[in-house]
Amino acid sequence: MARTVHRLARAVRHEQILAVAELLFARLGFEGTTTRRIAERAGINEALLFRHFRTKEKLYWAVIQNKCRCDPRREELEKKLSATGHDPELFRAIAEEILRHSAEDPGMFRLLLHTGLENHRLARQFFESFLAEGYDLLAAGIRQRIEAGTFRNVDPLLAARSFIGMVIYHVLIQEVFGGKHYQSFDPQHVSETLTDIWLEGMTVRSGPKADRQELKPIQAESRPSSRKVRRNGGTGSHEGTE
Repeated sequence: MARTVHRLARAVRHEQILAVAELLFARLGFEGTTTRRIAERAGINEALLFRHFRTKEKLYWAVIQNKCRCDPRREELEKKLSATGHDPELFRAIAEEILRHSAEDPGMFRLLLHTGLENHRLARQFFESFLAEGYDLLAAGIRQRIEAGTFRNVDPLLAARSFIGMVIYHVLIQEVFGGKHYQSFDPQHVSETLTDIWLEGMTVRSGPKADRQELKPIQAESRPSSRKVRRNGGTGSHEGTE
């Protein structure tokens, strides 16, 4: 019984640290947040914090993983995307999913922007672990529709980036730059409008084109090699607590 209570207490403390770290990282970035400040806000000392997370970097990555955990709704969209056929509602649903997630968790974009702007190596790790796979999946679905003659013969990966980019930019304007304080939009209206604009440029309107060129192999999102990058004249990486 005592061990069970101890495990529960540890799990609660673990989640508490993650919640506090998420708020501070989203507000101050990785470099601007110290483990000491996280510990103070969580009501513990640094020694206890390091029992849960050995370094600040490991804590930061745990926050990102926690926020990007698998969503059943996303899995369903992925299954539909891999199927053949043309379904405009599918692309609207993808846009709505991004908008829904950003509305429920606006701090996520701030957190990731800090990661990228600070040029932290975890930005690359996030791209490799979460973004690249999603873009590749969407590009594969677009390619299927190109091969079926539904979509124009364009670079599938760039088409995928353009679609997601439209939605993400709207989120940045609203959530990061405060656009929502000047004008609010119904998420369904946003998803329908942006998707219709994108489909207008992608959809073949009058059957197969006579000048359709041979399809090029789809280019996946590149993933850097696992070789350690030189930093400050040395080889390898450095983990610190601050």
